[in-house]
Amino acid sequence: MPKLLLAGAFHPDTADLLASRRDVEVTTLLEPTEQQLIDAIPGFDGLVLRTTLFGAAACARADRLQLISRHGVGYDNIDVAAATAHGLPVAVVGEANSNAVCEHAFMLMLAVVKDALPLDRAVRTADYARRNAMTAGEVADKTILIVGFGRIGTRMARRCAAFDMQVIVADPFVPRRVIQGLGYAYVEDFRDALDRADIVSLHLPGSHDGSPVMGGQEFSRMKKGAVLINTARGTLLDEDALHHALVNGPLAGAGLDVTRYEPPAKDLALLQLDNVLFSPHIAGVTREAFRAMGLRAVQNCLDAFDGKLDTYYLINPEVLERENG
Repeated sequence: MPKLLLAGAFHPDTADLLASRRDVEVTTLLEPTEQQLIDAIPGFDGLVLRTTLFGAAACARADRLQLISRHGVGYDNIDVAAATAHGLPVAVVGEANSNAVCEHAFMLMLAVVKDALPLDRAVRTADYARRNAMTAGEVADKTILIVGFGRIGTRMARRCAAFDMQVIVADPFVPRRVIQGLGYAYVEDFRDALDRADIVSLHLPGSHDGSPVMGGQEFSRMKKGAVLINTARGTLLDEDALHHALVNGPLAGAGLDVTRYEPPAKDLALLQLDNVLFSPHIAGVTREAFRAMGLRAVQNCLDAFDGKLDTYYLINPEVLERENG
């Protein structure tokens, strides 16, 4: 009988799914530490993982593991290189939370452009003179640069086009003809369009070494009054350079669901700015997405047990190819 370890708290509907599989033995550890997971992993055939780190030491102890199934689309907490070296497939949940992240990015964009948070504060303090400040803007006829054209970036482009925005897409891995065929402008390097974009929205993974893709040089090339939205990874931004760009120009505002360190240090300078709207890395965690991610993450393990795992969800499909070869 295969043994499945759930590392974290999951949507209640995952329990219903597992109840239908009496041939699978299930154990749950609620938010285990890295060491607790290392100690527990021997003897398990499948792992559904939320936020606990799973590094080389855990890989070395995984004597029976057939799959590491990540509850999400990011996998920063998994040492994929070590997993691959140990022959351990790593799966994610595909599009389970793509709509959630896209909608959150769109919400942040509108909230920043419309000056939503300061206006809310104005009402709560009876500051109706704020109406005359003319700080709210519109997104119609504005140009947005979408950096990364994957599951989330493609959805963001459609929504922005529907709001009468001009869309530029930067993704060197997507052919120009595909992007232009959808009616969007194309640039291979996003830096080449920074001076044209009223809004920049990031939808790409972080670099392996944690180095930012946007620093002082990139911010200096942006349009005066531009807005930055980041629902991807906090490591994409040089936060000191971002602070400088928000205080001294050219940026007018930013919407950030992610920071380099989470939660951020209390003395993070960005936290003191009124033109930054934060959320606690929650873009992909709506009620609907939490359910979908849980079901998909568990189903990935069940499919692995049944010998029918869909390689679409794998981060390192070469592991299976190597086994089958």
